[in-house]
Amino acid sequence: MALNDTASADRIHIGFFGMRNAGKSSLVNALTNQELSVVSDVKGTTTDPVSKAMELLPLGPVVIIDTPGLDDEGELGQKRVSRARRVLNYADIAVLVIDSSVGITAQDDELIAVIEKKKIPLLKVFNKCELLKERLPLSQNELYVSSKTGEGIEALKKAISDAAPKDDGRRIVGDLLSEGDVVVLVTPIDAAAPKGRLILPQQQTIRDVLDSGAIPVVCRDTELRAALSKLSVKPKLVITDSQAFGKVSKLIPRDIPLTSFSILFARYKGKLLGAVKGASALDKLSDGDKVLISEGCTHHRQCGDIGTQKLPRWISEYTGKKISFEFTSGKDFPEDVSEYALVVHCGGCMLTEREVQYRASLAEDFGVPFSNYGIVIAHTHGILARSLEPFPDIPDEFKK
Repeated sequence: MALNDTASADRIHIGFFGMRNAGKSSLVNALTNQELSVVSDVKGTTTDPVSKAMELLPLGPVVIIDTPGLDDEGELGQKRVSRARRVLNYADIAVLVIDSSVGITAQDDELIAVIEKKKIPLLKVFNKCELLKERLPLSQNELYVSSKTGEGIEALKKAISDAAPKDDGRRIVGDLLSEGDVVVLVTPIDAAAPKGRLILPQQQTIRDVLDSGAIPVVCRDTELRAALSKLSVKPKLVITDSQAFGKVSKLIPRDIPLTSFSILFARYKGKLLGAVKGASALDKLSDGDKVLISEGCTHHRQCGDIGTQKLPRWISEYTGKKISFEFTSGKDFPEDVSEYALVVHCGGCMLTEREVQYRASLAEDFGVPFSNYGIVIAHTHGILARSLEPFPDIPDEFKK
């Protein structure tokens, strides 16, 4: 990924839902002016959610998601419906495509209730309007469109743009910096690092530092001491990969603020304080407790993997308890987390803010503490208070 690309997690995610043969795929193709989805008169052509990152004017960078029909049948069909519903966990806008000649079905009404409960902006789109002899008046956020003739397509684009969540100006780290500040970014290069590039949180953080007019100094943990010795000014902030937290904290003088990429992303996704509170559950774990460790991406796991090997080891060493660990990755996340004593999540760089907040809220609904890789690692290494000092929005009681 190039530094100037918009990451998928930072794009507006637009989910298209509806019955089989309501014309979802045809509408997606008409809206994007691409053959994004396979179109057929046969019901159930779309068998899995199909995602495409693209530019949709006048909105900008988006991810379009075409989903299977809500009325799919049989055991396999129900699995497809479940996957379609799962898209609601990360969709920023829901477009319900309705066959104008059929009208709103019971399955549509059921989905509308779920969408409203999740507080997702909803557009009801009556497709195939060219078949209607008479058109009834529509309410707000309802449109007539025709994927066949193109009628209403431009109006739909504008409606999607109007419904999109507005940029609240949130930054990864830029709001903590001033022009000319020196920021040291510690990026270990291990066997799991992608060849020829930095991982996404590192890329995005470096870009945000540059956008702030600050000066990023990037080095591996093995060269950190040498990098510090060559600086003529004291860094405003040191940001490290979480797995090197313990080592880096010993090398960085106490008067230099220190945090991690993972903690920055917990803040960026809007769940930092909750994750800090969740980490206190580490001190209450007992033998036999289950801890869920969840990662948003699906990279190939290798020896020394932070999620499946290092985190369990650090938690076990810190607590001195016999903990049972379970793992999920990518879009897989249980709908019932009641069996767990703690959920530890990655920074969520590959997930939308909505999905990270959904997962945190789901844990909260079950009364299960929810925390973050970087925060848990800092806690187990005894440096959590220090790692929170750069953030003025965290109460002082957590920085002691």
